[in-house]
Amino acid sequence: MEIRPRAASLRWLLPLLLLPLLLQPAVAQRVAFINPGHADEAFWVSAGQAMQAAARALQLPLEQHFAGRDPQRALALARELAQRQPGQRPDYVILVNEKGVLVPAAKLLGEAGIPSLAAFSGLLPQEREAWAPRRGLPLLLGTLEPRAEDAGYQTARGLIVEGLRRRLQGPDGRLHLLAIAGDRSTPVSIQRNLGMRRALAEFPQVQLDQVVFADWKRDEAGELMARQLARGATPQLVWAGSDQMALGAMTEARRAGHRPGQDLLFSAINTSDEALQARHSGELTALSGGHFLLGALAVVMLYDHHHGRDFSDLGLVLELPMFTPLDRAQARTLQRHGARRVEQVDYRSLSRYLKPALKDYRLDIQALLRP
Repeated sequence: MEIRPRAASLRWLLPLLLLPLLLQPAVAQRVAFINPGHADEAFWVSAGQAMQAAARALQLPLEQHFAGRDPQRALALARELAQRQPGQRPDYVILVNEKGVLVPAAKLLGEAGIPSLAAFSGLLPQEREAWAPRRGLPLLLGTLEPRAEDAGYQTARGLIVEGLRRRLQGPDGRLHLLAIAGDRSTPVSIQRNLGMRRALAEFPQVQLDQVVFADWKRDEAGELMARQLARGATPQLVWAGSDQMALGAMTEARRAGHRPGQDLLFSAINTSDEALQARHSGELTALSGGHFLLGALAVVMLYDHHHGRDFSDLGLVLELPMFTPLDRAQARTLQRHGARRVEQVDYRSLSRYLKPALKDYRLDIQALLRP
């Protein structure tokens, strides 16, 4: 006679015991980022830090793997993620199209059933038709890029305007510009170069002497600058597609007796501490940055996608205005407070899942430049 009441009481008790388990959130989505840079490379370290900050705010684990600027290493990392046991695989992988690795890496991951998102550098123009997101590559969810042409334009224009203001023209009455570009194939490099040329088109009194490619390397940019100066080719303006290449070229210019920021003006893109210091001191005449925050937006977008708020209504090939030209005071503010403020950004407020009224994704360096 005692068993029935006990069984009845258990029937009422069981839902109460299970309720806490039912209310617990599902296992957090897992995201991996194949970082194309080196583990000590300023831009890619700061990009990874912003992504980690966004991931912490959204309470999702993010694993990061550095490819060391080696495309074969990047593909090997994609293969390793794809070959993991199902319970150990990431739910999403963020890729960068550094030296053409996006398509083969997305294929490897897609064959394992792992969706990917391209950030920072998307499909090349010749890849877009055959390998379009969600069509040619069904599990490539989309591409997210900063509007890289803006950076090339902003820095070239700032450089030219200051050169004209100082009347640095050569004996022929023209300003001469040397462009040190990244590489010939990466979409980011192509777009930055286009921006530089767009600025040049506005100033017919400026002559582009030469475009050289330093493969994003500081030492190679220095060597190219040394060669230019050794053969007597002395421009008044040096445009560089990244801060590290600008810094390498500046070192060689000093060795040759030039004074960066005075008789030879330099521009750069990215916001390493060295670049910010050089902008604040005046050795860099023009500096643009802020796109290191784009990876944080990629994390937010994948969080939203995982929770049923797809970004496809905005398009599958997204290009966002992320670059801001920095004056000397802003460079000092960013150098002093930028790293701390990256952690303080309210990344949850950027989520269209958590904030349904949001119509798009927006984040730029102004969030780090408040007084």
